[in-house]
Amino acid sequence: MQKKHWLALTEESVIFLSIFKWVLLSALIGGIIGLATAVFLKLLHFALDYTGQFENYFLLLPVALFFCSLIIKYVSPDSAGHGTEKVIWAVHKRAGYLRLRVVPVKLITTILTIAFGGSAGKEGPCAQIGASLASSFSDLFSFTKQERKKLVICGISAGFASVFGTPIAGAIFGVEVLFVGSLLYDILLPSFVAGMVSYQVTSWLGVEYKYLPMEFPDMFNPYIFLELVVAGVFFGLVAVLFIEFMKYSDTLSKKLKIWEPFKGVIGGFILIGVAFTFSPDYLNLGLGTIEAALTTGNVMWYAFLIKIFATGVTLAFCGSGGILTPIFFIGSTAGVAFAKMFALDPVFFAAFGFVALLAGAANTPIAASILAVEMFGSSIAPFATIVCVVSFLMTGFRSAYPSQILAASKAPSIVVKTGQEVDCSEPHFEYRTRKILVTGRNVTRKLSKALRHHLW
Repeated sequence: MQKKHWLALTEESVIFLSIFKWVLLSALIGGIIGLATAVFLKLLHFALDYTGQFENYFLLLPVALFFCSLIIKYVSPDSAGHGTEKVIWAVHKRAGYLRLRVVPVKLITTILTIAFGGSAGKEGPCAQIGASLASSFSDLFSFTKQERKKLVICGISAGFASVFGTPIAGAIFGVEVLFVGSLLYDILLPSFVAGMVSYQVTSWLGVEYKYLPMEFPDMFNPYIFLELVVAGVFFGLVAVLFIEFMKYSDTLSKKLKIWEPFKGVIGGFILIGVAFTFSPDYLNLGLGTIEAALTTGNVMWYAFLIKIFATGVTLAFCGSGGILTPIFFIGSTAGVAFAKMFALDPVFFAAFGFVALLAGAANTPIAASILAVEMFGSSIAPFATIVCVVSFLMTGFRSAYPSQILAASKAPSIVVKTGQEVDCSEPHFEYRTRKILVTGRNVTRKLSKALRHHLW
C-alpha cells in the first residue's frame, strides 16, 4: 500500500515538474517571438506606408524580387519560399533545426517583397523567424531533439497568434498543421502558453488587431444547412485550385534554366502586368480588399482568381512571404462570388470563405473554426464549423504545405498509407477492392507498370 502511494506521489510530482518546465519555456519563447513579430510588423507597415505614397510603387518589383533572390541564394538558401512550410519540413526532417541567419534574411526579403507589391503574407515569415529563434534557444541550452521540436512547434503557434491576434486559433494551428488528420496533444499546453504570451507582448508593444464581430441568424433550418454544405464544397474546390496552381507555377519556374535572380525579374514584370491589366489591389497584402469583402461585399467576382495567380507567381518567382494572408483574401472574395451566384448575403459568406479556405488549403479545420469565433464572434461557430469541415474533406490529400504528414484517411473508400508526406503521395485505384489507395510515388509507379504489363 505504501508503494502505491509513493508511486502516485512520484507520478504527480513528475507531471507537476513537467508542467512547470514547459510553462516556463513556452512563455519565454512566446515573449521572444512576440517581440520579434512586433519589430517585423512595425517595419513592414512602415515600408508599406512609405511605398504606398507613390502611385506606381510596384514598378520596382522586378528589382525587389531580383535582390530577394540574390540575398537568399548567397546568404541563406533556407529562407526560400513561404515560411510555415519550411518550418514543417524542418520539424519532420531535421528535428526542428533551423539556422539563426534565417531571421534577418527572412525579415529583409519579406519586407522587400510585400512593400513593392509582391502578393504574399506576413504570417509565414513570423512563423519561420519564431521557429528559428526557438531552435537557436534550444541549442543554446543543449535541449534534446524532442524538446527542440516542441519549442519550434511553439514558434509556429506564437507566430500565427501574434500576427493575427488570435491566440487560441494560433495554438491549435501549430499542433494541427503538422499532420493531416491528427493533433499533437502533448504540445497543447506549451502551444497555448506560447500563443497567449506572444499575442500579449505584441499588443503591449503597440501592434493593433482588427476584429469584425458579426451577428448571425439564430435559426438553423434545412435550407441554411444545405447552403453551408454547398458553400463548403465550393471553398474546397477553390482550395484545390489554389494548391494546384501553386504547384504548377513552382514547377514552371524550376523548368526555366536561367540564373535564379533573373526569375525574380520575370515574376516582377508579370505582376506589373497584373496591376495594369486589373488593379494594384491584387498586389501585396490586399488588406483593403479583404476588409471590403467582409464589410460591404463590394468586390469583383473574379478577384479570388486574380489573387491565386498573383500569389503563385510571387512565391514561385523568388518572392518571400507567407500564404495565409493571400488565403484569407482568396477565401473572402470567393465567398462574395459564391453569395452573388446564389443571391445570398455576401458579407456572411465572405466570413465563411475567410476561414473555410484555410481549413481546406492547410488541412486545419479545427484551427479555422476557432479562428472564425475569434475574428467574427461566437454566433458564427455552428455555421463556420460545417463549412470548414466540408472544405477540409473536399481538398482530399492535397495541401498548401506539401511537407505535412498523412495521419488518417478522409473517407472510408480511400486507403491511406500513413506516415508519408502529402507531396509524396499519389492516388491509385485498386481494382480488386474497388478502393482508392493513397501510396508513395514509387509504389504507385510499380503498380501502374505491373498493370500495363498485365494488359499488354
